[in-house]
Amino acid sequence: MMSFFRNQFANVVEWQEFRDDMIFYKWKNNEIKKGSKLIIRPGQDAIFLNNGKIEGVFHDEGEYDIESQIIPFLSTLKGFKFGFNSGMRVEVLFVNTKDFVVKWGTKNAINIPAPGLPGGMPIRANGTFTFKVHDYVALIDKIAGVRDQYVVEDIKIRITSVLDGLLMKWISQEGKDMFNLQANSFEIAKGIQEDLDMQLMESGMTITGFHIMSFNYPKEIQDMITKNASHGMVGNVDRYQQISLTNAMASGKMNGGGAASDMAGMMMGMNIANQMMDKMKQSSGNGEKAQTQPQPKEGEQKRANFCPNCGTKTGEGNFCSNCGQKLI
Repeated sequence: MMSFFRNQFANVVEWQEFRDDMIFYKWKNNEIKKGSKLIIRPGQDAIFLNNGKIEGVFHDEGEYDIESQIIPFLSTLKGFKFGFNSGMRVEVLFVNTKDFVVKWGTKNAINIPAPGLPGGMPIRANGTFTFKVHDYVALIDKIAGVRDQYVVEDIKIRITSVLDGLLMKWISQEGKDMFNLQANSFEIAKGIQEDLDMQLMESGMTITGFHIMSFNYPKEIQDMITKNASHGMVGNVDRYQQISLTNAMASGKMNGGGAASDMAGMMMGMNIANQMMDKMKQSSGNGEKAQTQPQPKEGEQKRANFCPNCGTKTGEGNFCSNCGQKLI
């Protein structure tokens, strides 16, 4: 008999079958009996609802006697008295208060408009975002009012459905270097976070962080970026050719290759030599003017420094002092 009455008049209100990825959980037995206890665990808030409206929110972890410690703080149920066979019919919603961390990644490449690429630059990206519940009224009105539980995967699906478009929007902003998007990742992520926060706000959620770990280019583009970055010479074609020749010689790829490799090496060497000569001429032209020998006037013949007959160095005279050869 005592066991019968204990089961009838007492129960425990708690988050049963707790899951770390669950955003909220609705206690299913909505009749609370006399002598019932409320258990709130770390990282949980308990919300008492009556006809869909919030009666009270309890934050502190611990075990509470509902009749003496909870009911006195409920908005419209402060004077509720338990009957012998009746209980208090309310709903209790438990909310996970932590920040949820979610990994994201583009399923398909996003074609970002880029100069010289009519079809756009196909780019993939990945990273993480964090969110949490911040507005219980909106949460209950939009989601908890019709669902008994809500998990992180529900939010992830909602976010990834709009993420490609937001990446396209913020990457395409003017001034972005399409071949070094990582340098602008903070600015891009900040813009996306603001847009996502606006979309989730009506559901009682807030985006507390959005991060881009990396941008991934097509293999051909990535190889070019990696090679340029490794040599520290992006945009310096001359230095690229010089280092390419040096690498080929150091690796032995130009040794023992027969006529073809010899010809390739010769052509590369000539090409680099010509470019160096061009640069020297440009430097000479842009800098201080080089001194030049005075040119002879029209009708004059230039005096030879050496005798054309015997090779003796000449002076100011008109005839060679050694053999008598006329010099002019």
